[in-house]
Amino acid sequence: MSIGHTLLGLLESGPRHGYDLKRAFDETFGLDRPLHYGQVYSTMSRLLRNGLVEVEGIEPGDGPERKRYAITEAGVTDVERWLARAEKPEPYLQSTLYTKVVLALLTGRSAADLLDTQRAEHLRLMRELTRRKQQGDLADQLICDHALFHLEADLRWLELTAARLGQLADVVRGGAR
Repeated sequence: MSIGHTLLGLLESGPRHGYDLKRAFDETFGLDRPLHYGQVYSTMSRLLRNGLVEVEGIEPGDGPERKRYAITEAGVTDVERWLARAEKPEPYLQSTLYTKVVLALLTGRSAADLLDTQRAEHLRLMRELTRRKQQGDLADQLICDHALFHLEADLRWLELTAARLGQLADVVRGGAR
């Protein structure tokens, strides 16, 4: 996710302080990974330096002065371009899980046990996400569905790999290809 573009998009509804931007981000997008204040302010500094936002006002606060940021026309154009651009699909060709399976086979460890342990962890997370989805609003349901679909694809891969472990062992140990 592009934090900068997300903060710019949030500013399109009107000027906000960094604290307000963080709260809006966390409520809308950051349920599992909220932003750190430092990340908000460093991103806003970069956006300001690049002319995508401007400081609309400065107000005294309990601590340092509070800057109210507004998006510029260049910022609006940047968000429009970002929204119109397709995201690169993530093919997962360098999977840590695949690496672990191959290393288990190469070192004489049980790749089947590794796959079983991973399958159990995927199923545990899928149950947790399903509960969250059932209790959540539409946004939470959609983000949980996205994660669940990816986990289902991983489970299919785990099953396929388990079925082909003998063949994979031959290949990684220098056998027939």
